[in-house]
Amino acid sequence: MDKNHARRWRRKAAFGLIAGSLTVLTAATALAQDAGYRLDVMDKLKIRVAEWQPADGTIHSMDGIAGDYTIGPEGTIFLPFIGDIKAAGRSPSDISKEIGERLQSQFALRTTPSASVEVAEFGPIYLAGDIQTPGQYPFAPNLTVLKAVSLAGGLRRADAGQRFARDFINASGDTAVNQAEYARLLARRARLLAEINDKTEIKIPPGLEKVANAKTLLASEQALMQSRRESYELRLKALGDLKELLNSEVQSLNQKEATQQSQLKLVKEDRARIDRLTEKGLMTSSRQLTSAERSANVESTLLDIDTATLRAKQDISQADQDEITLRNNWKADRTKELQDTEAQIEKIELELSTNHQLMSEALAQSAEAAKFDPSGKPTSVKYTIVRDDGDGAKEIPVDETVKLEPGDVVKVMSQLLME
Repeated sequence: MDKNHARRWRRKAAFGLIAGSLTVLTAATALAQDAGYRLDVMDKLKIRVAEWQPADGTIHSMDGIAGDYTIGPEGTIFLPFIGDIKAAGRSPSDISKEIGERLQSQFALRTTPSASVEVAEFGPIYLAGDIQTPGQYPFAPNLTVLKAVSLAGGLRRADAGQRFARDFINASGDTAVNQAEYARLLARRARLLAEINDKTEIKIPPGLEKVANAKTLLASEQALMQSRRESYELRLKALGDLKELLNSEVQSLNQKEATQQSQLKLVKEDRARIDRLTEKGLMTSSRQLTSAERSANVESTLLDIDTATLRAKQDISQADQDEITLRNNWKADRTKELQDTEAQIEKIELELSTNHQLMSEALAQSAEAAKFDPSGKPTSVKYTIVRDDGDGAKEIPVDETVKLEPGDVVKVMSQLLME
């Protein structure tokens, strides 16, 4: 394989890695796109743009456009060279496509630039009513009414049993969050163990059998494992193909060397014959000089072949070392990730144990006080979400398990029950 071909091979490999990096999404963006999330006012976006330069085989980053942008009250963002782009009500992928197309049109580019639009931060939510600390709070994926109330310090209670009731609600909310994280960590550990042991399927680990979304968690980890395995095997195959190509080159050089050795033998025999005839005066000295030049040319070609063969063998050795390093790093990375996951699992288990103790203590100390208001009548809690889907704000009665969206206003009201 000549130098130019090797450069092209390395350049394509580098382009594949760099281009692939533009498709990486934040966890918030990936979840938003999977769930069909539509952007809204106050969402913060991180935008990056790059263009492939076919002339020199490089990636050109458009830093003048890249940056963080917040969707304004009009539902738009303003980008240099492009102007206003309508963002509210659209998906991140729609925005990235429009940015690439408008840049191509604006600058008459041969290829459409690749734009990455990530949701860096969702718009906030608001809590009002009978809660400990009303106000504005940051939104996070999978945030439920119960989790939001726990962020605000729980329900506002009467003096009797207020502290214990608040402790119970906080601990209950923390437990729900920790249990969800615990299930994700168990699924991740199962995937890492399968990867380390070269398994193709993930078995349901102990602790996930009774979790409602266990199949969804394992399916997500299975997809991630398959994607990572395919990428790993693709890199191994690339190294294998390179070694096969280099071995073919070595074989070709060996055959060429054998041919040149045979030719050198004939040239030397012819030179010896000419030397003898020249000594006897039967051959001119110019013929002797020509024979010597032929011999020198063949020997120079043999030297070039030896040098090329040595270089190809060094490249094969380097490819072997790269393959060993790739395999070792594959195992080491997953082992390190498994250790970190185990540490996180131990931390969550400790937090769950503490939360359960707090809940037990709160119930033991204020089981009755948490059920009554100061008048002695039993109470219940009513949750309402005020949400604007584009057709005006609407109030939606919900329970504690309903998932919130950015911009939601959660109203919490304590109600007396009729006896």
